Amino acid sequence: MNTTQGRNVVVVGTQWGDEGKGKLVDWLTESAQGVVRFQGGHNAGHTLVINGVKTALHLIPSGIMRAGVKCYIGNGVVLSVPKLLEEIAGLEKAGVEVRSRLRVSEACPLILPYHVALDVAREAAKEKSGTEKIGTTGRGIGPTYEDKVARRALRVQDLKYPERFAAKLRDNLALHNDVLVNHLHASPVDFDTVFNEAMAYAKELAPMVADVSRELNEAHKAGANLLFEGAQGTLLDVDHGTYPFVTSSNCVAGNAAAGSGVGPGMLHYVLGITKAYCTRVGGGPFPTELEWEKEGTPGWHMATVGAEKGTTTGRARRCGWFDAALLKRSAQVNGLTGLCITKLDVLDGLKELKLCTGYMLDGETIDILPMGADEIARCEPIYETIEGWSDSTVGVTQFDQLPTNARLYLQRIEQVTGVPIHMVSTSPDRDHTILMHHPFLA
Repeated sequence: MNTTQGRNVVVVGTQWGDEGKGKLVDWLTESAQGVVRFQGGHNAGHTLVINGVKTALHLIPSGIMRAGVKCYIGNGVVLSVPKLLEEIAGLEKAGVEVRSRLRVSEACPLILPYHVALDVAREAAKEKSGTEKIGTTGRGIGPTYEDKVARRALRVQDLKYPERFAAKLRDNLALHNDVLVNHLHASPVDFDTVFNEAMAYAKELAPMVADVSRELNEAHKAGANLLFEGAQGTLLDVDHGTYPFVTSSNCVAGNAAAGSGVGPGMLHYVLGITKAYCTRVGGGPFPTELEWEKEGTPGWHMATVGAEKGTTTGRARRCGWFDAALLKRSAQVNGLTGLCITKLDVLDGLKELKLCTGYMLDGETIDILPMGADEIARCEPIYETIEGWSDSTVGVTQFDQLPTNARLYLQRIEQVTGVPIHMVSTSPDRDHTILMHHPFLA
């Protein structure tokens, strides 16, 4: 029996994304030797605050902010190379060494300009026809995943072979320009522009390209602890989320294996990141949504104190009460080991809180979020009212130092969801974290 193998942790968002995963990945990386991104693209964003300095990441795993930690972009990620290189340049300007520590899977599908053009044109067509928009970021993520599933994607490994790349590119442009021009009434994308740009960045990317699956398995066997970092959130998962108002990838913990090339037996602990309330960006149903634009309301308090704007897009996030029925669905599909509650401090000063324990749907009581947007849109939340607290929780690092009502609120979340809370975040700063059980400890 090999006793040197490391312990591996998966970090997933349990709501609609924006739960504060970046900070927790950064914090946990103190105990890890490698951090892996396994899905999504640069439509995701993680904001880290370290010693008061804010850093926004979109593609590179949050572990890059820890010296000596290896970072991996797995095959489940759709990659915009220009955006990756732009992010690297920004980190290097800030004094962070990146290139020797970053490994990019040769199997990553490439996001190319025609994917972005399709994404933007489709949303514009929906708006023009009066159809409800999905609320994409317009960065080409969905169309790239479509090409992947249709087995016509250009991948990172194709950059090594210019003639092969050119042939595939011509075929793809013939298809996609037809859709752009004749169906979406948009401008076509030029072959030479796309090809020349791709060949220009291929050489710069090449030293970072690797067989990520092999490297992760070797690191594990050598005793490295690995942290698998999800993007978006469970309710945006293409299979298990509020379909069709979802992203185009699988955001759940099981995809950490498929999206990076490791066996599921290598995933030892699943940490669900959960805001102390709920937020959502873009379209789609949101049972506990509050009026968040009216000053003085609880929703406005959450949006203002929580600075609820998207890291990647800057779009305002819709805000609402904590939804335990939603979390039960997330716990079910992720197999959560424990929870980390983030942004508890945002609720400081609210006189009372409401916690959704279930819904009324078509005259029946249910205690778990149903699947599909149509059913969720008809859900009427069932609330418990919990007394709030006035003392500040900002920067608290011990559970027993929290105000009594804050402790009672967290304990009620545990009781209703059936998932133990192992960590609590009390501000965006790296060190403002309460630890009850460390995910890297058996």
